[in-house]
Amino acid sequence: MEPDAVNPPASSAAKSIQSVLDRWGLTIDDLTKIVDANPSLRGMMLGYAAEYVLRRRHFTDARLTGIVKDDDHDRERKGDLRFEYRGRSFRIECKSLQSNSIKTLGEGNFKGTYQCDASDRRPVTFDDGTTIETTCLLVGEFDIVAVNLFGFTDEWRFAFALNKDLPRSRFRKYTEYQRERLLSTSMKITWPIAWPYVLDPFPLLDLVVDGQISLPKPV
Repeated sequence: MEPDAVNPPASSAAKSIQSVLDRWGLTIDDLTKIVDANPSLRGMMLGYAAEYVLRRRHFTDARLTGIVKDDDHDRERKGDLRFEYRGRSFRIECKSLQSNSIKTLGEGNFKGTYQCDASDRRPVTFDDGTTIETTCLLVGEFDIVAVNLFGFTDEWRFAFALNKDLPRSRFRKYTEYQRERLLSTSMKITWPIAWPYVLDPFPLLDLVVDGQISLPKPV
């Protein structure tokens, strides 16, 4: 049988990939120095790496279909990961800890914050007829946030939460009606995690498919 040209054997595919270091004529030490000297580059690379690891670790299940990543510049279809599960379409937003927010509390406990906002300001129109320009994401604009916790322990872990369980904006220039429908741009999280976060996204997916919009709080 002829090899599949679209999906070549693993050994063939591996040989066809030239590392970015070879392409740029750099050593691993060179790249490490460049990344360490440029915090914005480090943050960007960590963000894209987190999206890659997130998909590989949590969203390769055979029950998921139509898995795609939307174009970063597509304002109509926004989602770091989009797929179908049990007949429903889901959008996942992947966010990472802000490195300068991380606090070590001792005995393996940490706290920090992550940004949960749009990449740029855009006009948002509400059902009451008002319109604002904001970087805030809307309640319901995505289904689940996946927070990359690598900054806590230098290990790849993700915490998942439903959109409807996330804190709302407190910006005083917005009306109460608007604040109730906008997510906060800065959110706190801890390790070990606490409600509304979980380490496995599938219970959240099942809750949504079964008609629930919030994760029950532990008694």
